Amino acid sequence: MGRIVALDIGRKRTGIAMTDPLRIIASPLETIPTHKVIDYLTELFLKENIDILVVGNPRQMNNTPSEAVNYIKPVINAIKKRFPEMPIELVDERFTSKMALQAMIDGGMKKKDRQEKSNVDKISAAIILQSYMEGLKYK
Repeated sequence: MGRIVALDIGRKRTGIAMTDPLRIIASPLETIPTHKVIDYLTELFLKENIDILVVGNPRQMNNTPSEAVNYIKPVINAIKKRFPEMPIELVDERFTSKMALQAMIDGGMKKKDRQEKSNVDKISAAIILQSYMEGLKYK
């Protein structure tokens, strides 16, 4: 059984999270510039056995796509083109940034570190991944 990787794609940065080999824990990995996602995934897929790619799907409160889809869709299409065999699952990412900030506060992270947006991005990716994994439990 391979790992699951999650992406929280943003206009400038993309947060990345990955499960452990047994798919029990979702952990923040890192944050990279969005234009480097394909290169990063190429290297990651060579090093790790990855079965599924989970991508945060931005939705508005009325469940319609958010305007963020305009810059996320091209990244997803580029991933599909480069890795046609890799299954991609979309997961609702509403409130993940707020949840990530609260997790950092609850975890005792210093204010200076909480203000570093790259920390929010990779923790958001971990929340997206955890949400996906919890959904699998009930299928």
